[in-house]
Amino acid sequence: MNTIEQQLWDYIDGNLDDASKKAIEEKIESNAEIKSQYEDLLKLNLVFNELDLDEPSMSFNRNVMESIALAPAPVAMKTKVDKKIIYSIGGFFVVSLLALLGYVFYNANLAMPQFDLKVNFDFNLEKYITPTTIYAFLFADLVIGLIFLDQFLRKKMAQK
Repeated sequence: MNTIEQQLWDYIDGNLDDASKKAIEEKIESNAEIKSQYEDLLKLNLVFNELDLDEPSMSFNRNVMESIALAPAPVAMKTKVDKKIIYSIGGFFVVSLLALLGYVFYNANLAMPQFDLKVNFDFNLEKYITPTTIYAFLFADLVIGLIFLDQFLRKKMAQK
């Protein structure tokens, strides 16, 4: 809709102030095209005013309102992320990065140009990682896993 058409509709509806109303009246009198457009809009407005608007019955309104009242109210989704999971994932990545950094330092020969210092982190891993330490580590993991399983099952039983 162009601006003159909008101004004509506002003039027909009586939504203009006195200065705008006089300006539109002068445009209608001076321009034949605007005058014909104004007359067309007046005819259209009369046709719109003659139309009978069908109103829905009272039972329709009552039925719609009752169906709305019976519909459950929408509930906002509330999801909660367990912080233990986030901390365990973050801990895994920190340990992985530290292991990678340790591997780099283990295989690096640090040499200073002036001192010619060679550092070698050569650990005798066979001395520390024995079958007994592996079994102790696996036993500790098993105990921790059983403790977590017990807590999980107790929470499930408490919910029921």
